[in-house]
Amino acid sequence: MTEQPIASAEAAALQPTARRRTLDVLAAARHPLDAQAVATALDVHVTTARFHLDQLEAAGLVQRRAARENRPGRPRMVYALSASLREADAREQLIEVLARALSDSVTDEVAPGKSAAVHAGERWADEIVEEESASARSVPADPVDELVGVLDSLGFEPEVGDGEILMRACPFRTAARDRPDVVCAVHRGLIARMLGDEPDGKGAQRLHPFVEPELCVVTLPGRA
Repeated sequence: MTEQPIASAEAAALQPTARRRTLDVLAAARHPLDAQAVATALDVHVTTARFHLDQLEAAGLVQRRAARENRPGRPRMVYALSASLREADAREQLIEVLARALSDSVTDEVAPGKSAAVHAGERWADEIVEEESASARSVPADPVDELVGVLDSLGFEPEVGDGEILMRACPFRTAARDRPDVVCAVHRGLIARMLGDEPDGKGAQRLHPFVEPELCVVTLPGRA
């Protein structure tokens, strides 16, 4: 009885083409975006972008939160896809990564002791870095900040602690519990490569999945 109004709200929010494009912009972003970034991507006024974001948030399709920044003053508000949409998008990305890993396994050389899933995660990280390098960014991001942004975009809701990253919202939790040797291994490879670990498989141990029922931890370099 409660599902129909939600479905109706989602459908109503998505009626204008601009709001569908707004979701596309957020889905393609590696980091949550503020209203100005969305406005620039859509080539509209920032007030118009905020209106569409508010409508999508009201329908439960977008989440808003304060940006994680170490600077004085009022924090920027940033937007990302809702947890349900990010989970669906993350599943599609994982399926694509694993499919490519299978097709490339015949020609790629995997280091001894490293699983094909870890190697697939490394390849995924390489693609992300290439995309970032092709962007307008002129100053390379700190590897930890870059990793946190990627994990955030995937739906892990990461928090940087004392020498570690806490992830309390794994969008792959069901599949990861069933097949951690595949799902968690892909993320081990992704994390190790983005932190600049040597490709010998040792850095892949930085990820500690499900140390608590809803918590995974990444140990940062120097604190392993």
